[in-house]
This record gives sequence, structure tokens and C-alpha cells, in this order.
Amino acid sequence: MFYVNFRVTDFFETASTGPIQGDRFGSAAKDYADHRKGFPDTTFDELLKLGVGESGQSLLDLGCGTGTLARGFANRGCVVTGADIDQRMLDEASRLAHDEQLDITWRQAPAENTELPSTSFDAVTAGQCWHWFDQEKAIVECARLLKPNGKLALCWFDWIPLPGTVPGVTEELIESHNPDWQLGGIRARDDYYNLCKSTFTQHAMKIVGEFDFIDDTTYSRISWRKRIQASAGIVALSPEKALAFDQELDQILIKEFGSGDLETPHSVVGFVLAKK
Repeated sequence: MFYVNFRVTDFFETASTGPIQGDRFGSAAKDYADHRKGFPDTTFDELLKLGVGESGQSLLDLGCGTGTLARGFANRGCVVTGADIDQRMLDEASRLAHDEQLDITWRQAPAENTELPSTSFDAVTAGQCWHWFDQEKAIVECARLLKPNGKLALCWFDWIPLPGTVPGVTEELIESHNPDWQLGGIRARDDYYNLCKSTFTQHAMKIVGEFDFIDDTTYSRISWRKRIQASAGIVALSPEKALAFDQELDQILIKEFGSGDLETPHSVVGFVLAKK
């Protein structure tokens, strides 16, 4: 297991209490929608093995953002509701779903209090967002929303900042422009497991399955820059500082990796839980 200037407690404490809250990402909603790649197809295959994403399931995607998970499940025959605190994200999600001719219900609501009917979903999912929630309240809400045999799936999709790689040099630059950003480093399966363990053992939830794998995600240089503009470390900067960062990043990418497509290794980690 590798760590680069990272402690798991730093990550989750900062995520919960730091300056970037869930609704702040809406300022980068267009970049999210157009440039930030969603979970690879293998994610849905792994979740299906664990009973999440079966055709016909009623499924709620919390913190849905621009709807990458929601659209993936809808494409696989699920009856999907996507909830997010930020209307700007939901607007982009609706646009993308319309482009794919998908019928998804969108709802502006926090994960901790959706006001949706109790025991109404076969599955609840949260992709790349559980660490932004008030986890104690969110898990209670999930338990309320799930049917008796329902499943809760938590997934993460993170770049791997190995030295000399595109994510590695990008992360170094983020840290130099935003020293307060503490979400860097390589997060492994055990880090997310420890987060889940401390949250779910208090609420009669048990892990019934898990998976993790590496995905060799490819970006164009422009798409990678736009994707980074939508990341927490850059969203926190002023527009002027974000522009300066982007210009420097572009120069580094050309110098270190040329003008072609960029290989950006990512890790995918997922846990599926059920009531005991």
C-alpha cells in the first residue's frame, strides 16, 4: 500500500469539515458533465454480481452529481431516482439523460434528508460522495429508504498519483497552488473499509460484498485539464488562481507527456451493504 503525503483521517476529516461542501461543486457542473469521466462499465458488472443494478430494481442514487451512476443504472433497466443538493448538477444530469433518451427522476435533496417515502427502494447508491455527507445522518436515511432486503452500495473512483504519472504530477501542482488541500495521496481499499466500518457497525449494517480494481482511464489533454478544474482542490481557488493553475498544468503536461492522449490510472473500490 502506498501513501503520498496522506493520512486517511486527514482525508475524511477534511471532507466532512473543510471549506468545500457538496454544493460548491455546482460551480463546475458543466466541466463535470462534459469532461469528468464516470465509473467504468466494469463497476456496474461488479455491482450486479452483488445484487445492485438488476433490471427493474427501484434505485436511488444519492449525491448523483451529473448522473454518471444514475444513467448507467437506467441504461441497465433500473427505475432510477437521482438526488443531489445542487440544482446546477441536476440540470446537467437532466440534460445528459435527455441526450441519451433516459427516463430518470431528479430530485434536489440532501442525502441526509431526502423526504422520499420509507422502504421504497431496492437499492441506494453513492458514488464518489459518501465522504461529503454527514455520515451518521445519511446512514439512518438510507436504512429508512431501503426495502427489507435492500442493498446500499458505496463506490469510489480515484486517480492514482504515482510519481511520474499524469495524476502524480497533477497532484503535486494542485498542492503547490492550494496548500490547504489535503485530499491527495493514494487511497487503498482498506482506507474506505475503515470509513465504512466506523459508520455502519453502529447501525446494524453489514458488508455483504466488495470489489476493487484498476482502470486505465484515458483523457485528452484538454479534457484532463477541465476534469481537474472540477476537482475539490481547484474549485476552492479564486477564478484568477484557478486560471494560473490551469496554464501551468498545460505547460507541464505538454513537456512531460506530449500533446497526445493521457493515460491516467484510476482505482475503483466498492462495498455493498445490507441490514443485519
